[in-house]
Amino acid sequence: MSLSRRQVAVAGIAAVPLALSVTGTAQAGGHRHRTLYIAGDSTAAQKYANAAPETGWGMALPFFLGKNRPVANHAVNGRSSKSFVDEGRLEVILSAIQPGDFLLIQFGHNDQKAEDPTRYTEPWTTYQEHLRMYVEGARARGARPVFATSVERRRFDAGGKAVTTHGEYPAAMRALAAEERVALLDIQALSLALWQELGVEETKKYFNWTATEQDNTHFNPPGAIAVARLAARELLRTRVLGPRDVRRLDERIPESWITWPEAAA
Repeated sequence: MSLSRRQVAVAGIAAVPLALSVTGTAQAGGHRHRTLYIAGDSTAAQKYANAAPETGWGMALPFFLGKNRPVANHAVNGRSSKSFVDEGRLEVILSAIQPGDFLLIQFGHNDQKAEDPTRYTEPWTTYQEHLRMYVEGARARGARPVFATSVERRRFDAGGKAVTTHGEYPAAMRALAAEERVALLDIQALSLALWQELGVEETKKYFNWTATEQDNTHFNPPGAIAVARLAARELLRTRVLGPRDVRRLDERIPESWITWPEAAA
């Protein structure tokens, strides 16, 4: 879809604080480090003070990566693979990404919303078509695309078994990854196994459960850290990153390391 200059400009303004935060680090000392960009939804997105303690896993990922692998988190609440493109957000990333960088792509939560034509995609057709835009865009600029299946929600059946919630979307991403030879971080399968291991009650400590809210989709600091750890381990396992690019994979990360800045006016 063609984009108006205004659409691109609005998306660019929204992404500026995060883009600048990594650019300064990456260029320190005149040496540009290879940046890992995240395109995704609210489960990965940067959260601000008015949303605390809600935490996107992308906020915790830098704790597991070396300083030579800065993160530019462009994930935004409520976006699907389609709406992220239509709003010009992919174009913003592609205007900044450079050869040797990485584009980590996680969508699926909002692609499921059949009642919303601005976001809905069908797993085996339009979802894969939109994912190809990210792959082709990254590769055209010398960057490496990386797929991540959607992290699972907290849902258990009556017998206490963790159940899937993303329908055919993870399978569609896995199939496209194999077809296009894109590295795949299977966060859906890994997070489902983790929730099963933790169980019905313990998982509440990883999601945004507060005195006023019982949110089984979004994370608090422990949950975001746990999912970011899964992602970092997968980046190493799939050889997207090397041993020198990751750190603290088996270390405890203090919750106090998570901070929520004030949102830009």
